[in-house]
Amino acid sequence: MTNDGVGTTLAEATKALNAWIEVDLDALAGNARVLRETAGEATVIAVVKANAYGHGAAIVGPALEAAGIERFAVVYLPEAVALREAGVTRPILVLGHSFPRDAATAVAHDITLTVDTPAFAEAVSTAALAAGKAPVPVHVKVDSGMHRFGLMPDEVASLAARVRELEGTTVEAIWTHLANADHEDDSFTAQQAAVVEEAVRLAGPVPMRHMANTATTIRHPEFRYDAVRTGIGLYGALPDHTPDPGLRRVLNMKARIARVFDVAPGEGVSYGLTWRAERHSRVALVPIGYADGYHRALSNRGHVLIGGRRCPIVGRISMDQFQVDVTDVPGVAQGDEAVLIGEQGGETITAAEVAGAIDTINYEVLAGLNRRLPRLGHRNGVIEARA
Repeated sequence: MTNDGVGTTLAEATKALNAWIEVDLDALAGNARVLRETAGEATVIAVVKANAYGHGAAIVGPALEAAGIERFAVVYLPEAVALREAGVTRPILVLGHSFPRDAATAVAHDITLTVDTPAFAEAVSTAALAAGKAPVPVHVKVDSGMHRFGLMPDEVASLAARVRELEGTTVEAIWTHLANADHEDDSFTAQQAAVVEEAVRLAGPVPMRHMANTATTIRHPEFRYDAVRTGIGLYGALPDHTPDPGLRRVLNMKARIARVFDVAPGEGVSYGLTWRAERHSRVALVPIGYADGYHRALSNRGHVLIGGRRCPIVGRISMDQFQVDVTDVPGVAQGDEAVLIGEQGGETITAAEVAGAIDTINYEVLAGLNRRLPRLGHRNGVIEARA
């Protein structure tokens, strides 16, 4: 994270940017509040993996901690270390696979690991004792039917017993990941919960169980347990088949038009000339492309907002730029804002709309946004952080 431009307005800070992402910190804090209220007595674990779903973890993490979020989760240890370096002080859980050699780094940064073998647990215990921090908490994941990372209930019990034998570790939680929480029929969640409960029965009591994601946190109070892991909802987006508890979009993705030019009937644009003008057309060049995470599949099918109007993408999206037909929008000029995700003039394009155009999910659209795009964290248009 950098302090460049902190205290200036978005308008001032973006004058010399080709493309950027705005992160609304008030909306983020509001979403955290809504999800904490929704979770009831359960602790909210904010999932900020994949660069906070493309929003910029160095901005989002400290802002969520300031908003009262008590715990964080990522997938890999380097993500957790980066959060610490960004200033996050509260507990951080690594959900994904790590290695015994990672134990010392995790202990040094007070990061909680999900352990999956006795050798790994022993490495964590050794590191904790060496650092004078014993006992440190670890989590154990149950494979409750999704068949990704995790252990079967009897293996969970065996590993938990070994963790408890060690001087340097303690079992803080048993958890799992849900397979179809965003389906209309999410009844498999109850079957997964039964597997978690069996694992806890075999392993013995633990301080914490967690399995609910954003969808299940909202849809099923009975599965919130001791903690919930909310990811996409914090950013104002929703899983499928999930009612909106009052969340606000956090991210706006914008660019400045680099060129406006005429295209005669029959002439084409971009690679392959896959679009040819059927009339005398005005075309705008938008300096952003698939290297920034804006999908090439949106070629000739997506839209952006220019002058408060929806304008079609024409031709193939290139690595760094693409073209938009602005014939029906008067007065478009170089330097005008184009909105790829967000609102302009009463029109809105959401990540879900972008995802629908290319047959994917809003998670991929957001998490796929490249780090080349600067992130500007702001409140009421005044920048508080930049990454």
